[in-house]
Amino acid sequence: MLNPDVCYRALQTHDARFDGRFFTGVTSTGIYCRPICPARTPMRKHCRFFPTAAAAQQAGFRACLRCRPEIAPHSPAWRGTASTVSRAMARVAEGALDGPRASVERLAASLGVGERQLRRLFDQHIGASPLAVAQTRRVLFAKQLIHETRLPMASVAMAAGFGSIRRFNDTFLALYKRPPSQLRRRSVTASSAAPLVLRLSYRPPFDWNALLVFFTARAIPGVEEVRDGVYRRIVSVEKHVAFIAASHAPSRNALEVEITCDHVPALPVIASRLRRVFDLDADTEAIAAHLSRDRTLAPIVRRQPGLRTPGGWDAFEVAIRAILGQQISVVAACGLAAKLVALSTKSLALAHISLTDTALTHVFPTPQQVLAADLGALGMPAARRATIVALARAAIDKPDLFEVANSLEESIGRLRSIPGIGEWTAQYIALRGLHHPDAFPASDIGILRNAEHLFGNVLSPTQLLARSEQWRPWRGYAAQHLWAAGNLNLAPRRKQSRPNARHPSRIAPFAPPSAVAGGRSTADRPTRVTL
Repeated sequence: MLNPDVCYRALQTHDARFDGRFFTGVTSTGIYCRPICPARTPMRKHCRFFPTAAAAQQAGFRACLRCRPEIAPHSPAWRGTASTVSRAMARVAEGALDGPRASVERLAASLGVGERQLRRLFDQHIGASPLAVAQTRRVLFAKQLIHETRLPMASVAMAAGFGSIRRFNDTFLALYKRPPSQLRRRSVTASSAAPLVLRLSYRPPFDWNALLVFFTARAIPGVEEVRDGVYRRIVSVEKHVAFIAASHAPSRNALEVEITCDHVPALPVIASRLRRVFDLDADTEAIAAHLSRDRTLAPIVRRQPGLRTPGGWDAFEVAIRAILGQQISVVAACGLAAKLVALSTKSLALAHISLTDTALTHVFPTPQQVLAADLGALGMPAARRATIVALARAAIDKPDLFEVANSLEESIGRLRSIPGIGEWTAQYIALRGLHHPDAFPASDIGILRNAEHLFGNVLSPTQLLARSEQWRPWRGYAAQHLWAAGNLNLAPRRKQSRPNARHPSRIAPFAPPSAVAGGRSTADRPTRVTL
């Protein structure tokens, strides 16, 4: 629940840390704003506070043209506390309520709840109905495209998910008392030829350098690259290819992403996935405060402000990379991934995308392409090749295998049903590919070694898993802090027990989880460095 007095103090100071946490509706003007709005602060009696932009819009307020609520960081208030709402929001963000056949009833059924219950949960956690959230998403995304790009209005309407140009125009006339074309800046000329640049905001602090280090080490040649502080890659959305280039704009608390794509309806999906890839919606201060309740973990959390959990563009890609990266170095795993890409796909000749300044030539293969490839040329153990084949077949046979809307337990269960995938791999895929904030690969050798150094005694995966209960619902961020702790050179705590060869919690560096944590597969061993 929002405290009006606290919200008003944040509004007076224009504190960026509160950006996206609430929106202010001004009754004297009928406009709602972000806490960082440069306009003069309204009187307290004229202010109403809402948890989301959808709630403000449903209450009859329209978006401010100065602070532009459409580029505010997404509010993560429901994440980790309301699983059903988190899953529903993930689907709405990718257009689950767009199109003539979409409905709240269908959305609720796909989540395993009743329509009435879903509406109640949205009202409790979001402050607006599912349809209002979807409508606000369409309007704000369209408004962002109008302000920041040169797309023609027909393309803007299509990209934002409006069913027709007429509905698009009517919506903007009702909300802003003017046609959408009048919202476009005079300096912006409509054109569909040039690449567009979208601004994706976050709530500070934000450790961009840590993300670049992560993606630089793991970039698959030909598919992605990091150069001059810019992350570039080629992606595919519904068989349509796009080129993206993301750079940091710290003065704006945002990433600026250049997107070249000839299929404008793919833009909301691209924006939504990029927010997950770079973990832009994390409230790192709230997460850090929760994790710091563990006094032993607190020092590394303090020394890594703004640390995010890097994601993957596609969960299938993350799963393949996790399998390829077992028991070998990151460099060797990237080489295997590049071989797999070359075996499975053809080099792209994209007339509408200028790649003269990059070495990007391929899109990561689909499950169908992986099945059709000769994996014997990879030079991998037969058991691991069999796991890749089983994963590709499962991805084809079970369309909901990598559904972001699944709960953590559902995701882990479905992944572990695939031969050769055990607990560690399933948790890692859930963390990186599905972005479950509570996923925790407790048997990862990097986490175990850094935990031993930090906590002062050797922990088995089972013991570490028991300790991680106090970190819920943010165990994934605790895992990220533990992974990164090896670079901090913290003084080790005094050890509580001296390990020896007979110590029951002593783990061989590459022992399979089956020997220590009930794992099922030798292909699921703790890894030296996770990919």
